[in-house]
Amino acid sequence: MACVAGCRCCTERRRHSSILYSILKSEEQKEAARQPPQEPPGPGCSCGSRRRVALRSPQVAGKAASAVLVKTLRFVKSVPCFQELPLDEQLVLVRSCWAPLLVLGLAQERVHFETVETAEPSMLQRILTDRRQEQQGQQHPQSSSPQLPSAGEIQAIKGFLAKCWSLDISTKEYAYLKGTVLFNPDLPGLQCVQYIQGLQREAQQALNEHVRLIHRGDQARFAKLNVVLSLLRSINANVIAELFFRPIIGTVNMDDMLLEMLCAKL
Repeated sequence: MACVAGCRCCTERRRHSSILYSILKSEEQKEAARQPPQEPPGPGCSCGSRRRVALRSPQVAGKAASAVLVKTLRFVKSVPCFQELPLDEQLVLVRSCWAPLLVLGLAQERVHFETVETAEPSMLQRILTDRRQEQQGQQHPQSSSPQLPSAGEIQAIKGFLAKCWSLDISTKEYAYLKGTVLFNPDLPGLQCVQYIQGLQREAQQALNEHVRLIHRGDQARFAKLNVVLSLLRSINANVIAELFFRPIIGTVNMDDMLLEMLCAKL
């Protein structure tokens, strides 16, 4: 069914002959030339999923996410096999998996958050802002501006949380899931690949044995938990950092913060 006439990605721009329109159209074409080609829109309208959103209560949600991150790093550091790894190996693992582990922690702590749609700057506002920053000597003014998450990205996170809550995952199951995520042998830069691969295999085996013991009547539960793991692969660390941490700590480098937390006593 056709999209409503008011939708931005389904309406045709009316013809204008003003100088302002010519400027805007010229800048729009330049912007499009700098962007990589995009896939054509599928059936229906996806405007809503691309609109940018922010937390309704950034301080409250950010504080909750920060507490979960501290608990997550505390859990990671408490795993004896993780402590036996060299510090640089630990850092490679943590840098790669902190976001999926955090989302698992949000699910375990049943953290709820609400978002609101943000008003995107118009083409004219972007032109004026970019030109002003260029006059101040900034070569690429847009490169440092924050990119708020899209509604679609947030919906994927909320969908993952709902999936976890529907399965009523136990504390032990969460621990084994976290172990599987943490010990990822496929990361570039690892030296102890076989050792880490063995740890991931042990976590998966422990999860399977626990499920068979506790959920004897649910033969599909182990497969359902593996679906949870597969959904975690779509979690974008930049989206998590932008959503929960930039509003409260600004443009702090997450890698630096993780290294500091890894070396600190939590």
